[in-house]
Amino acid sequence: MLKHSLIVIAVATLLYMASPRAIAQAAASNDQQPAASEHGHAHAHMDPAKRAARLAKRLQLNSDQQAKVEDILKSAQSQMESLRSDTTMSSEDRHSKIMDIHKSSNDQIRGLLDPDQQKKWDEMESKHEQRMQEHHHEPAPGGTSTSPQ
Repeated sequence: MLKHSLIVIAVATLLYMASPRAIAQAAASNDQQPAASEHGHAHAHMDPAKRAARLAKRLQLNSDQQAKVEDILKSAQSQMESLRSDTTMSSEDRHSKIMDIHKSSNDQIRGLLDPDQQKKWDEMESKHEQRMQEHHHEPAPGGTSTSPQ
C-alpha cells in the first residue's frame, strides 16, 4: 500500500494522471465521499494551483512564470477531465491522448523557463522517467516481466 501511494505521489508531482488505470481510480474516487484521506496527498498534487506553487518553489519561478504554469496545468487538467468522461474511447487511445497532453504541457512549461530552470526541470523529468520505467518493468505476479517485448 505504501509503495503504491509513493508511486501515485511521484507521478502526480510532475504529471497529472499518467495512465488509464489512474483515470479510473480518480473517477471512482469522485463518486465516493472522502477518498482523499485514503490516498493521502494524491489529490493535493492534482490541484493545478498547488502543483504550480510546488514547481515555483523547486524551480524558483517568478510570479509571472508561476501564473503561466498554473494556466498550463489547468488546461491539461481540463483536457484530462474531458478524456475521463469520454466512455467511447478505448484504453489505448485514452492513454495515447493522455501522453500527448503530458508532452504538450511539459513542453509548454519548459518553454517558460530560463536555462538554469530548464536544467532543473530536465533533471526532474529524467528522475520521473526513471521511476516510471522502474515501475513499469517490475516483475509481474508469477515472475514474468511487464515490459512490452
